[in-house]
Formats: sequence, C-alpha cells, structure tokens
Amino acid sequence: MAARAALHFWEEPCLSGTNGSGTVFFSGCNLRCVYCQNHTIAQGQTGREITVERLAEIFLELQAQKAHNINLVTPTHYIPQIIRALQTAKNNGLAIPVVYNTSGYEKVDTLKSLEGLIDIYLPDLKYHDTALSTRYSGAPDYFEKASAAIDEMLRQTGRPSFVDGEDSLMRKGVIVRHLLLPGCEEDSRYLLRFLHETYRNDIYVSIMNQYTPMPQIAHIPALNRRISPEEYEEIIDYAIRIGIENGFIQEGETASESFIPAFDCEGV
Repeated sequence: MAARAALHFWEEPCLSGTNGSGTVFFSGCNLRCVYCQNHTIAQGQTGREITVERLAEIFLELQAQKAHNINLVTPTHYIPQIIRALQTAKNNGLAIPVVYNTSGYEKVDTLKSLEGLIDIYLPDLKYHDTALSTRYSGAPDYFEKASAAIDEMLRQTGRPSFVDGEDSLMRKGVIVRHLLLPGCEEDSRYLLRFLHETYRNDIYVSIMNQYTPMPQIAHIPALNRRISPEEYEEIIDYAIRIGIENGFIQEGETASESFIPAFDCEGV
C-alpha cells in the first residue's frame, strides 16, 4: 500500500534540490511512535494497494517528472516487493539515485538484501535511552538495532559523494536524522556525540526542529509542545562545539502541519 507518490521539496537540500525528491510514501510502519507526524498513514489504514509492476512504473514516472532521486519513505515492511520493483525499473531505464528513508529500526540482514539497489540511506536515530524508546515507540532495543543498521548502511555506500553542479546533489552516502523531542535534550546530546565520535565526516547529520504535537498526543503533557528556538539553538551550538561539520539544520517555521503532505493517493 502507498499513500502518495510525488515530488517533495522539504527534504535536505542535497536531496530536494530544485526539482524535488521523488517520494513514495508507503502505508504502515514497523514502529509505533506515539507522536508520529504521518500518523494517518503509519497505522496502515490510508493508501491504495498496488502491484509490484505499478510500483516500478511509479519510479519511472517520477524520474520522467525530473525528480532528483527516488525516495522510499518508511519502506521496511515492503522490502521484498521494493527489491523486485527496483530491479524492474532499473532494467527499464531508472538511472537516478534511490534513497532509503527509514526510522532506523532495521535488521542488518534485511539491509544486506538491498545492497547494490540503494544509493543513499536516510535513517533516523531517535533515541539512546531505553526508557524513551520503550515509552514513545515501543522498542526497548531501538538504539542497538539502529546503530548496527547505520554501520551496515555506511558499509554499503561509503563516504558521501555529490554530483558537481549548483544543486550539490548527493549521489551516495548516509544522512542520519535526529528529531529533537521536548524534554529529551540530554539524550540528543548523547546521540550527536555518538555519531560524531563513531563516524566523524563519513556521514552527514541532520538536526531537526520540526517536531509538531499531533492531536493523538494531547494526553501526554511532556510531548504536547514544540521545541523552543532557545532549545534548538542550544543543541546546534553543542553540535558545533563537539566538532560536527557535515550537517544540516532547519531554519524558519518548520514545526507546522503544513509541512505534512496530503496523503490523498496522488501519483499512486
């Protein structure tokens, strides 16, 4: 099932470029984050069933729309079908990079089955604290699984490389996203320090302030607010202080439901 397949302009600049990233939003998710911004599709109740053949066609249609890449959003639970669709599409002329956009909660063996098909990995690294990952995503082993997954992703892609030109588009590599959550600054600092000390400049780190309190978490006071500008600046200053150089930050009003696309089956 997929809920949207269209050009998307709200990814990191090296992915969105000027033409947009060719995103396919899959329905369902292998995590159950209580604060999910894509809640309407994460539960797997919104979207349209399609065949593997149709998915391959969608990839080629997005390429024809001048997408800079194919961006597979929350793809984990459809990997066997995605592998077949990518193979079919590549045999029929798909030539732009493929982005694997994931929560980070992945099995290494599963990722190994994707080797040679994925050019850019875009995982989250949400938590180190087991109490947080259990409380908010039902995954006490989140950090263990996600950190091992990032190791495998980097093994496959190697250090970041970019296409020459004014867009500076990524061609290969790993971008690890970290979404700041209210009241979790200590965990964020640990994760940023871990990423820098472990990978240095072999990856990019995207520090995100776009957390948006959704209606389903109104009963959780700790999460029912946005990140303040001061909190975000403090984390950015910390990242700079510990030596992170390859990174992305968000500026302006990103914490808004207007940045969540309509999951109306466009392009599916």
